[in-house]
Amino acid sequence: MFRKNMKRKAFCITLIVALILSLCSCGKKNTDENISISEDKKLVIYTSHKKEVYEPIIEEFEARTGIFVDVVAGDTISLFENIKKAETGSVDIMFGGGVESFLECEEYFCPYEAADSENISSEYMIDSKIYTPFSVLPTVFIYNNKLVYPVAAPKTWKELQTDRWEGKIAFADPTKSGSSYTALCTMLFALDDDGEADMEMSEDVVGVFYKNLGGSVAASSSEVLKEVASGKKLVGITAEGLARQWMEESKDLTFLYPSDGTCLVPDATGILKGSTHLDNAKKFVDFTVSKDVQTLLTDKFYRRSVRNDLADKTNSLGEDALYLKYDFYLAASQKKKILPMWEALKEDTDEKVD
Repeated sequence: MFRKNMKRKAFCITLIVALILSLCSCGKKNTDENISISEDKKLVIYTSHKKEVYEPIIEEFEARTGIFVDVVAGDTISLFENIKKAETGSVDIMFGGGVESFLECEEYFCPYEAADSENISSEYMIDSKIYTPFSVLPTVFIYNNKLVYPVAAPKTWKELQTDRWEGKIAFADPTKSGSSYTALCTMLFALDDDGEADMEMSEDVVGVFYKNLGGSVAASSSEVLKEVASGKKLVGITAEGLARQWMEESKDLTFLYPSDGTCLVPDATGILKGSTHLDNAKKFVDFTVSKDVQTLLTDKFYRRSVRNDLADKTNSLGEDALYLKYDFYLAASQKKKILPMWEALKEDTDEKVD
């Protein structure tokens, strides 16, 4: 009797499993064949933000609007290069990247003024309106406080031009990272006596700085934090928000504002010319500067909001910092000079290693 019941139970279990598999198969077939999304419910977005940043924002946007978003993620420089080559209408939005990249590619973006623009600080806006600022990312130094005493940590860009820190600096590749390109330009502004960032001096400054990296360049901004936290490098250069976020997880990290100057450069969102889903693109831009999203940025990702009605959330940050006059247009125009220069330094270093 016991053996017969066992056989009966085994048969029932097999039948149930078969039914479940059948239902799963049917579900997959229906999803693939029967569900279609109309064009008025689509949006194609390029983003250079980390997944942890863009995913909750895009998921909430989809939930609130019923618009389905196709996301293509990558590094800032590569995505903007793709924009130059992309077929008109194939991409609707560029979400992320420093404003220098938007200005360099101004011809590919169409003007748009966000619905809540009166609440966006005017210092981050430009007349052409080819982008909408998203968050503010001052450049900071970080150091491993287990290996470097606070009194010994580098305080200025000028110090990073000395042999003392050679081979001990973590820095992301500016040919991939937009924030690293901003950091390079910030260094040039800081080291110019007139504060005008005479780009004729860029070859000497960038050359010395690259030498002090010891031939080692991080793949991303996150990698910079990892290298310093692990002790592989003693100091690093990154964005304020990322540094503050990592300090919540690693007590071995400390950040400071370079005393000879940092920047207040926003990253941004822009609508591509010929956008196939223009109305949806406008809705997404409006959403990025909404109070809900901007509050998320300050509370979860430790970024500074571009909204003037949320300034109190971050107004205690960098009170003693020196903020340089950062010429967005000059930084944008010099990318064609500085990035090839950087690539040449890399190639020269690789040849010597070989």
